[in-house]
Amino acid sequence: MIVIPAIDLKEGRCVRLRQGRMEDETVFDQDPLAVAARWVAAGASRLHLVDLDGAVQGQPVHDGVVGAIADAHPGLTVQVGGGIRDMETVRRYLEAGVDYVILGTRAVREPEFVKTACREAPGHVIVGIDARGGYVATHGWAETSELAADDLARRFEDAGVSALVFTDIGRDGMMRGANVEATRALARAVSTPVIASGGVSTLDDIRALSAASADGIAGAIVGRAIYDGGMDLAEAIRVAGEGA
Repeated sequence: MIVIPAIDLKEGRCVRLRQGRMEDETVFDQDPLAVAARWVAAGASRLHLVDLDGAVQGQPVHDGVVGAIADAHPGLTVQVGGGIRDMETVRRYLEAGVDYVILGTRAVREPEFVKTACREAPGHVIVGIDARGGYVATHGWAETSELAADDLARRFEDAGVSALVFTDIGRDGMMRGANVEATRALARAVSTPVIASGGVSTLDDIRALSAASADGIAGAIVGRAIYDGGMDLAEAIRVAGEGA
């Protein structure tokens, strides 16, 4: 299982939110490129970038920063989500050196768009499933649908999606631990690899998720814990067995 540091972008800064609330932010750094370099130096081979303003506005806001990070670290795998609602944006990100685009809101509203994206950009599409109480949230987590997370996941079984990023919104940024059971259940329900997100805060979380890798959990996104010093990224990577 791979450990993936998150860089959440808001108004040009590197921030972390609590439960996705835009008004409940902690600013950790004014320079996202410096943060990316820090995580790469600690051993990260992949970064999870989120354009928070883009998610709310429905179009990229920090695409320049994302492209700069990808350009600065050849060989680094970069995945990005937030405001990716059309094929032009998908193409632009991939041309800028991004490896994976994460589709969320439009994946819920228009599953056919995911299939189109997978056909035009095979091997480069991830679907983000952000759940609140088991139901999918959209529009930067501002709205909650009546669609269950596992039902959404099953819609893309044959679409060619590279992975699913499953976020438990209730735990995101709260340092309460990962929802291992819900993540494992989703991974067992589909054949697509699942990347865990939300609440991953201790090495025990990393161990538990890694132990469930046989069920289909392929990665864990870490955020607040590595920013406030609660988790050492290099140690988390070692514990997960990355590169072993």
